[in-house]
Amino acid sequence: MKLSIKVNGVSRDGDVEPRTLLVQYIREHLGLTGTNIGCDTSSCGACTVHMNGESVKSCTMLAVQADGCEVLTIEGLAKGDEMHPMQKAFMENHGLQCGYCTPGMVMAAIGLLKENPSPTEEDVRIGLEGNLCRCTGYHNIVKSVLAAAKS
Repeated sequence: MKLSIKVNGVSRDGDVEPRTLLVQYIREHLGLTGTNIGCDTSSCGACTVHMNGESVKSCTMLAVQADGCEVLTIEGLAKGDEMHPMQKAFMENHGLQCGYCTPGMVMAAIGLLKENPSPTEEDVRIGLEGNLCRCTGYHNIVKSVLAAAKS
């Protein structure tokens, strides 16, 4: 099937098999490997990207469903050498360990702050409950999101 999609501000046109997942298209066709595959069941959130400004789990969508849409991945957040404020907050507050969940967690956190720019700790915990981290107790992840909200 024909696909026309804008990824990180760059228009991409091509053919994909109808069964290709958006996460597979991003990783395998475009070579953007920051979006991770953690579970294939939408349970972990490691594949979270933004589609038309909304957080979505790209393992639950077919690439053709994104036809005509704008997709933002973790690679598209930085402006040159300047990290996105959420990326900075995760770095400064040690909001990662192994880093596998981090891209999806960052993307979900940005989506959360878009909906609720001044969240409480409880709001952050509830807002990120669809993203799993197997390494941390979430304390520094929550701390990172709250720090980004203040910046």
